[in-house]
Amino acid sequence: MTLFKKQKAPPPAGGGWGAKTLKTTTGKLAVSIPSTLAEITLGQMMALQQNPNLGDMEAISILSGIPVQELQNVQSMDDFAIFGEAVLSLSQQIKYLYDSDAIPKKVTFSNGKTVNVISNLSVEPAGAFMAARDIIGDEISEHIKLYGDEDWPQYFNPSLKACCQVLAHYFYCRATGKPYNEYEADEFTAEIKKLGVTEALPIAKHFFTCYPSLSKPKTGFFHRLQRRLNERLAYRRSKSLNTSTP
Repeated sequence: MTLFKKQKAPPPAGGGWGAKTLKTTTGKLAVSIPSTLAEITLGQMMALQQNPNLGDMEAISILSGIPVQELQNVQSMDDFAIFGEAVLSLSQQIKYLYDSDAIPKKVTFSNGKTVNVISNLSVEPAGAFMAARDIIGDEISEHIKLYGDEDWPQYFNPSLKACCQVLAHYFYCRATGKPYNEYEADEFTAEIKKLGVTEALPIAKHFFTCYPSLSKPKTGFFHRLQRRLNERLAYRRSKSLNTSTP
């Protein structure tokens, strides 16, 4: 199953052109945005991809953390040109976001808690496993609904939202030390968004590519029960016909 396509990555951006002090109508404003994906959080990446028609100023606001209202007070639009180059470079790097197979050994959360990423990435406890399975199953079902089921594994790419949700359920117990709680794990996405995108996505990629049981669209309990009853009934009918045949 090939969910993520590998390509040769371009060289990282650099040169320090992602920072500049701009003149505003009220004084000066220091603006700095990342020059490489390693400096971007998963939450920032989600915000950038949420709106395909995102304007330059909105993109700079997301990457710099400066509200659009403050950026609007910059005296000259020409001052944003340097950031346009940075955003363009980052957009090129995004194409190769899933290129790395290297899973980080540790992940540190905003509260300072460092969590070891176990090598087999087993989903524990059972509640977290079931939640991750349902998220992945729903994501695949939505893709098939929109584009059909012909060769879907070849074209399927999970949304960043789904990746964030899976990681929230995977990390919740390890990061908080609390017993599993589905609703609190859902809210833990706020912490997952603070992780670096280059460390979060290789882990999420693993779940979508290496867990066949998670990748199957979910089937409700009663549907599975009905299917088993139908199979048993068909078996009994077949056995009865074979017995009655001279």
